[in-house]
Amino acid sequence: MTEQEHVRPLTPGAAPPSSDFSDYKKQTLQRIRSRRNRIKCLICVIVTSLILTTIVLTLVFTVFRVKAPIIEMNGVTVNGQDSTAGTQIQLLGTNISMIVDVSVKNPNSVTFRYSSTTTDIYYKGMVVGEARGPPGKARAHRTARMNMSVDIRIDRLVLEPGLVREIIGSGHVDLWSYTRVSGKVKIMGIVKKHVTVKMNCTMAVNISRQAIQDVKCKNKIDL
Repeated sequence: MTEQEHVRPLTPGAAPPSSDFSDYKKQTLQRIRSRRNRIKCLICVIVTSLILTTIVLTLVFTVFRVKAPIIEMNGVTVNGQDSTAGTQIQLLGTNISMIVDVSVKNPNSVTFRYSSTTTDIYYKGMVVGEARGPPGKARAHRTARMNMSVDIRIDRLVLEPGLVREIIGSGHVDLWSYTRVSGKVKIMGIVKKHVTVKMNCTMAVNISRQAIQDVKCKNKIDL
Protein backbone atom coordinates (compact mmCIF):
# COMPACT_ATOMS: atom_id res chain seq x y z
CA MET A 1 0.00 0.00 0.00
CA THR A 2 1.24 3.41 -0.85
CA GLU A 3 1.85 6.13 1.70
CA GLN A 4 -1.02 8.21 0.31
CA GLU A 5 -3.52 5.46 1.12
CA HIS A 6 -2.74 5.78 4.86
CA VAL A 7 -3.54 9.54 4.95
CA ARG A 8 -7.25 10.26 5.34
CA PRO A 9 -8.89 13.64 6.00
CA LEU A 10 -10.42 14.14 9.51
CA THR A 11 -14.22 14.47 9.58
CA PRO A 12 -15.74 17.20 11.82
CA GLY A 13 -17.90 14.72 13.79
CA ALA A 14 -17.59 16.56 17.18
CA ALA A 15 -18.88 19.92 15.90
CA PRO A 16 -22.67 20.41 16.21
CA PRO A 17 -24.71 21.12 13.12
CA SER A 18 -25.06 24.78 12.29
CA SER A 19 -28.84 24.80 12.93
CA ASP A 20 -28.47 23.35 16.47
CA PHE A 21 -25.76 25.85 17.35
CA SER A 22 -27.96 28.70 16.22
CA ASP A 23 -30.84 27.50 18.43
CA TYR A 24 -28.51 27.11 21.42
CA LYS A 25 -27.22 30.64 20.93
CA LYS A 26 -30.75 32.04 20.77
CA GLN A 27 -31.78 30.25 23.95
CA THR A 28 -28.72 31.54 25.74
CA LEU A 29 -29.44 35.10 24.67
CA GLN A 30 -33.05 34.76 25.76
CA ARG A 31 -32.02 33.51 29.19
CA ILE A 32 -29.61 36.43 29.53
CA ARG A 33 -32.29 38.93 28.48
CA SER A 34 -34.85 37.35 30.84
CA ARG A 35 -32.42 37.51 33.75
CA ARG A 36 -31.62 41.14 32.97
CA ASN A 37 -35.33 41.99 32.82
CA ARG A 38 -35.94 40.33 36.19
CA ILE A 39 -33.04 42.25 37.70
CA LYS A 40 -34.38 45.51 36.25
CA CYS A 41 -37.88 44.80 37.63
CA LEU A 42 -36.44 43.97 41.03
CA ILE A 43 -34.44 47.19 41.05
CA CYS A 44 -37.55 49.18 40.06
CA VAL A 45 -39.59 47.58 42.84
CA ILE A 46 -36.87 48.29 45.43
CA VAL A 47 -36.44 51.90 44.30
CA THR A 48 -40.21 52.50 44.25
CA SER A 49 -40.58 50.98 47.73
CA LEU A 50 -37.78 53.17 49.08
CA ILE A 51 -39.34 56.29 47.55
CA LEU A 52 -42.79 55.49 48.98
CA THR A 53 -41.33 54.67 52.39
CA THR A 54 -39.40 57.93 52.39
CA ILE A 55 -42.52 59.90 51.47
CA VAL A 56 -44.63 58.22 54.15
CA LEU A 57 -41.99 58.69 56.85
CA THR A 58 -41.53 62.32 55.83
CA LEU A 59 -45.28 62.94 56.13
CA VAL A 60 -45.52 61.11 59.45
CA PHE A 61 -42.64 63.01 61.03
CA THR A 62 -43.50 66.42 59.56
CA VAL A 63 -47.02 67.14 58.35
CA PHE A 64 -48.72 64.29 60.25
CA ARG A 65 -46.48 64.29 63.32
CA VAL A 66 -48.70 64.25 66.38
CA LYS A 67 -48.38 67.42 68.40
CA ALA A 68 -49.73 67.82 71.89
CA PRO A 69 -53.07 69.68 72.11
CA ILE A 70 -53.05 72.74 74.36
CA ILE A 71 -55.58 73.27 77.13
CA GLU A 72 -56.17 76.80 78.36
CA MET A 73 -58.44 78.12 81.08
CA ASN A 74 -59.97 81.30 79.67
CA GLY A 75 -61.78 82.36 82.80
CA VAL A 76 -63.94 81.41 85.75
CA THR A 77 -67.48 82.66 86.27
CA VAL A 78 -69.22 82.49 89.64
CA ASN A 79 -73.01 82.34 89.88
CA GLY A 80 -73.30 83.40 86.23
CA GLN A 81 -71.19 86.56 86.63
CA ASP A 82 -67.66 87.33 85.47
CA SER A 83 -65.22 86.69 88.30
CA THR A 84 -63.28 89.87 87.45
CA ALA A 85 -66.37 92.03 88.02
CA GLY A 86 -66.96 90.80 91.56
CA THR A 87 -69.62 88.49 92.94
CA GLN A 88 -71.56 88.03 96.11
CA ILE A 89 -69.91 84.89 97.46
CA GLN A 90 -71.45 83.44 100.58
CA LEU A 91 -69.10 80.88 102.07
CA LEU A 92 -71.59 79.54 104.58
CA GLY A 93 -75.02 78.06 104.06
CA THR A 94 -74.86 77.61 100.25
CA ASN A 95 -72.74 76.14 97.48
CA ILE A 96 -70.64 78.17 95.05
CA SER A 97 -71.57 77.54 91.44
CA MET A 98 -68.62 78.10 89.07
CA ILE A 99 -68.52 78.03 85.28
CA VAL A 100 -65.07 77.12 83.99
CA ASP A 101 -64.33 78.25 80.41
CA VAL A 102 -61.77 75.88 78.87
CA SER A 103 -60.24 75.85 75.37
CA VAL A 104 -58.70 72.88 73.56
CA LYS A 105 -56.31 74.06 70.85
CA ASN A 106 -55.38 71.48 68.21
CA PRO A 107 -52.05 72.22 66.43
CA ASN A 108 -52.23 69.04 64.32
CA SER A 109 -53.12 68.68 60.64
CA VAL A 110 -55.85 66.17 61.54
CA THR A 111 -58.88 66.33 63.84
CA PHE A 112 -58.40 65.68 67.55
CA ARG A 113 -61.41 63.85 69.02
CA TYR A 114 -61.70 63.80 72.77
CA SER A 115 -63.94 61.95 75.19
CA SER A 116 -65.71 63.36 78.25
CA THR A 117 -63.67 66.02 80.03
CA THR A 118 -63.31 65.91 83.79
CA THR A 119 -62.45 68.70 86.22
CA ASP A 120 -62.02 68.31 89.97
CA ILE A 121 -61.63 71.16 92.49
CA TYR A 122 -59.48 70.50 95.57
CA TYR A 123 -58.98 72.25 98.88
CA LYS A 124 -56.03 70.96 100.90
CA GLY A 125 -56.14 67.61 99.09
CA MET A 126 -59.90 67.13 99.55
CA VAL A 127 -62.28 67.12 96.56
CA VAL A 128 -64.81 69.89 97.07
CA GLY A 129 -66.15 70.17 93.51
CA GLU A 130 -66.53 68.05 90.38
CA ALA A 131 -67.49 68.74 86.78
CA ARG A 132 -67.90 66.72 83.60
CA GLY A 133 -67.72 68.16 80.10
CA PRO A 134 -69.25 66.51 77.01
CA PRO A 135 -67.12 64.78 74.36
CA GLY A 136 -66.22 66.76 71.27
CA LYS A 137 -63.60 67.44 68.66
CA ALA A 138 -61.13 70.12 67.69
CA ARG A 139 -60.59 70.35 63.96
CA ALA A 140 -57.14 70.70 62.42
CA HIS A 141 -55.45 73.94 63.51
CA ARG A 142 -58.64 75.01 65.29
CA THR A 143 -59.65 75.66 68.90
CA ALA A 144 -62.69 74.13 70.58
CA ARG A 145 -64.19 75.81 73.65
CA MET A 146 -66.33 74.28 76.36
CA ASN A 147 -67.99 75.49 79.53
CA MET A 148 -68.13 73.20 82.55
CA SER A 149 -70.29 73.87 85.58
CA VAL A 150 -68.67 73.15 88.96
CA ASP A 151 -70.47 73.28 92.29
CA ILE A 152 -68.15 73.93 95.22
CA ARG A 153 -69.44 71.95 98.20
CA ILE A 154 -69.38 74.32 101.14
CA ASP A 155 -70.32 71.48 103.49
CA ARG A 156 -67.02 69.84 102.60
CA LEU A 157 -65.06 73.06 102.91
CA VAL A 158 -66.23 73.72 106.47
CA LEU A 159 -64.98 70.27 107.48
CA GLU A 160 -61.44 71.61 107.18
CA PRO A 161 -60.54 73.08 110.60
CA GLY A 162 -58.09 75.59 109.11
CA LEU A 163 -60.65 77.21 106.78
CA VAL A 164 -61.73 80.00 109.14
CA ARG A 165 -58.15 80.67 110.17
CA GLU A 166 -57.11 80.96 106.51
CA ILE A 167 -59.94 83.37 105.73
CA ILE A 168 -59.15 85.56 108.71
CA GLY A 169 -55.39 85.50 108.09
CA SER A 170 -55.18 85.99 104.30
CA GLY A 171 -58.68 87.00 103.26
CA HIS A 172 -58.92 84.29 100.62
CA VAL A 173 -59.27 80.53 100.15
CA ASP A 174 -56.70 78.75 97.97
CA LEU A 175 -58.11 76.10 95.63
CA TRP A 176 -56.58 74.06 92.84
CA SER A 177 -58.17 72.24 89.96
CA TYR A 178 -57.27 69.17 87.93
CA THR A 179 -58.61 68.90 84.36
CA ARG A 180 -58.10 65.85 82.17
CA VAL A 181 -58.83 65.63 78.44
CA SER A 182 -58.23 62.28 76.74
CA GLY A 183 -58.61 61.73 73.01
CA LYS A 184 -56.99 60.51 69.83
CA VAL A 185 -55.92 61.60 66.38
CA LYS A 186 -56.13 59.38 63.32
CA ILE A 187 -53.30 59.76 60.81
CA MET A 188 -54.06 58.98 57.16
CA GLY A 189 -57.16 57.11 58.28
CA ILE A 190 -55.06 54.22 59.60
CA VAL A 191 -52.69 55.12 62.42
CA LYS A 192 -54.37 56.09 65.69
CA LYS A 193 -52.46 58.05 68.30
CA HIS A 194 -53.90 58.44 71.78
CA VAL A 195 -53.26 61.72 73.56
CA THR A 196 -54.03 62.71 77.15
CA VAL A 197 -53.67 66.30 78.31
CA LYS A 198 -53.71 67.13 82.01
CA MET A 199 -53.96 70.65 83.43
CA ASN A 200 -53.36 71.71 87.01
CA CYS A 201 -54.51 75.17 88.03
CA THR A 202 -54.31 77.14 91.26
CA MET A 203 -56.74 79.89 92.12
CA ALA A 204 -57.77 82.00 95.07
CA VAL A 205 -61.30 82.86 96.21
CA ASN A 206 -60.75 86.37 97.54
CA ILE A 207 -63.32 87.07 100.23
CA SER A 208 -62.71 90.81 100.62
CA ARG A 209 -62.83 91.50 96.87
CA GLN A 210 -65.53 88.88 96.35
CA ALA A 211 -63.80 87.43 93.30
CA ILE A 212 -61.70 84.55 92.02
CA GLN A 213 -58.17 85.66 91.18
CA ASP A 214 -54.59 84.57 90.56
CA VAL A 215 -55.47 81.67 88.25
CA LYS A 216 -52.28 79.89 87.14
CA CYS A 217 -52.17 76.68 85.09
CA LYS A 218 -49.63 74.12 83.96
CA ASN A 219 -50.11 71.39 81.35
CA LYS A 220 -48.78 67.85 81.26
CA ILE A 221 -48.95 65.76 78.08
CA ASP A 222 -49.05 61.98 77.68
CA LEU A 223 -48.52 60.81 74.08
